[in-house]
Amino acid sequence: MILITRINNKNKKISEKIYLLFQASYKVEAELLSATDFPPLNRTTNEFVNCDNVFYSYYLEKDLAGVIEVDHNNNATHIQSLVVHPRYFRKGIGKKLVQFILDSYVSRLFTVETGLENQPAINLYTGIGFKEAEQWDTDHNVRKIRFEIERRNR
Repeated sequence: MILITRINNKNKKISEKIYLLFQASYKVEAELLSATDFPPLNRTTNEFVNCDNVFYSYYLEKDLAGVIEVDHNNNATHIQSLVVHPRYFRKGIGKKLVQFILDSYVSRLFTVETGLENQPAINLYTGIGFKEAEQWDTDHNVRKIRFEIERRNR
């Protein structure tokens, strides 16, 4: 049974499900980062509908357990967002979604960003093989970290 499939974020009902999942997951991350103004929580359903990125879902039974959002061009694949519903944390869903992207896209460079205080995400990315590329402070008082995997043979 295939658990990871591309979903049509242009469909309003699907975008509403994506929105609700983002709200549940990013509230936890905002707390981890002590962020009072956290931009991922400000995304609207219409922004998902109008987004040109590609979204993949991970369903458990009939529950939307996780979503990964990807921005891909000829040279690089950026994981824009990775969210897992809090009731499914620590079940390997995030790792499966990231590995799916690494296995499915042909890119020289894969990148992903998270808050520096989001240790579960950092553990996930470094455990898969991502290496730290840079750190910076955002306008929202969050210290961010960017990770990369470079593949020379692709």
